[in-house]
Amino acid sequence: MKKLATMVLAAALTAFLAPQAQAAGSTFPTPTGQKPTGATIKVPAGTPYDGGMKRFYGTGNLGSGGQNEGQDPIFQLADGATLKNVVLGAPAADGVHCLGTCTLTNVWWEDVGEDAATFKGSSSSQTMTINGGGARKASDKVFQHNGPGTMIIRNFQVDDFGKLYRSCGNCKTQHKRHVVLENITAFSPGKSLVGINTNYGDTARFSKITIVGDSSKKIAICEKYKGVTSGEPTKIGSGPDSTNCLYKTSDVTYR
Repeated sequence: MKKLATMVLAAALTAFLAPQAQAAGSTFPTPTGQKPTGATIKVPAGTPYDGGMKRFYGTGNLGSGGQNEGQDPIFQLADGATLKNVVLGAPAADGVHCLGTCTLTNVWWEDVGEDAATFKGSSSSQTMTINGGGARKASDKVFQHNGPGTMIIRNFQVDDFGKLYRSCGNCKTQHKRHVVLENITAFSPGKSLVGINTNYGDTARFSKITIVGDSSKKIAICEKYKGVTSGEPTKIGSGPDSTNCLYKTSDVTYR
């Protein structure tokens, strides 16, 4: 009888814990305070802007919470600027705009607005580095790459998203763009990690990718498009190759 009671208790505990395990997702930091923001904060090159892990969110013209293109950002980073220790809450407007080489360290988006961050600029040698942090609730894109150059995303987590990275599919001026993803944890649901335009010579490199809660492997790793300068781009394939989508199956772990 005692053995039966133990078995029943164990089964009950299993039933109780299983849904919690399935629901486990990304872990975000607790903000140290609130910072309502009614106008774009412009960060110059030189001294890093340290947000002290406060939650910044849009008010006034930055507070619509919409998905329309052309919104102003909460932060605008000059060429050579650094932003660190920031939590972007809702509404986040158009997140962060980077006007050239920039670094985002330990930046978190609790509820992505139009995009979490957009890489602009005009130099093929510019680099946007995202190191640490995470993003949730991106109905479309997390990182949008409009200018040329290379975006590096490392030590990052993404949860409930459309695309983690997209090389602009229909910018009026198109460029060859590159993205490097290293030590990324992606939590389902999500659509794809990367979308690139192979006709412009884009490349995407992947290493240490972990995808959680996607046993059917619905999240695409690397989608290939034919980019355009007007109209809509055409999806032309997905998966690894030796030219554009640079990874091996061993670079991706599912759990």
